[in-house]
Amino acid sequence: MDKTVLAIGGSDSGGGAGIQADIKTFSALGLHGTCAITAVTAQNTLGVQQVFPLPARAVSAQLQSVIDDFSIAFAKTGMLHSSDIVEAAAQILRRTAIPFVLDPVIEAEAGGRLLRPEAVASLKEHLIPLAYVVVPNIFEARALTGIAVRDMESSLLAAGRILDMGPKAVIVKGGHLDCTDLLVESGEPVRASALAGERVAGGNHGVGCTYSAALTCFLACGHSLRHAALLAKRFAEGAIAGSMNVGRGVGPVSQRAAAGRGCDGKL
Repeated sequence: MDKTVLAIGGSDSGGGAGIQADIKTFSALGLHGTCAITAVTAQNTLGVQQVFPLPARAVSAQLQSVIDDFSIAFAKTGMLHSSDIVEAAAQILRRTAIPFVLDPVIEAEAGGRLLRPEAVASLKEHLIPLAYVVVPNIFEARALTGIAVRDMESSLLAAGRILDMGPKAVIVKGGHLDCTDLLVESGEPVRASALAGERVAGGNHGVGCTYSAALTCFLACGHSLRHAALLAKRFAEGAIAGSMNVGRGVGPVSQRAAAGRGCDGKL
């Protein structure tokens, strides 16, 4: 049977990030994508103009419909916006034990707050402890831990702080620094690995969503976390390199441009 994955997040009217980026990534990698939309954003390449959150019961209803019909190999969470939505998602993910990638979306790359300040505490209390892997960028890592990530040492400190919240692993993305990600996995002893990348020229709107969606796919296909993280990083780099020249702001990445990398595990 073909693999099915699930994205929980917000809709981007500009088509570059959020659920739209997730579904395009799932399709590019040959998996069937399902979704639960948490909010509708008025958004384009220039930024986020408005956010219209859905009621938590609407998110729960979407999730229930999906899990009633599909066997979900892996899931991801993106924009959750409010404490109510965080808790609604956590309740179903806890009950179903679906493994998931937690992308702690707090602000849009193009500008605009996507997670209410009070919801950060809910994320830490209810959802992070359930996650298979949490994938913050350096700004999200600081929001979750209070630690300013400037180098590998501070990245390791922040990752350790998030790991203490209960997930199996943390990947602190280094795209805003030297493009080296840090993977830290729980266990005795805790394992840390540097995942080197390259700075690629091109538009990067939606790259965070694309990375976490690709990671979800590669994990669903059975790759180890480290290998899946490397594959997702290469996929995201390919999507930036082939970014679309549209809009008047930051151009969106192109999942189609990276699609040739496939889900077969080749770097």
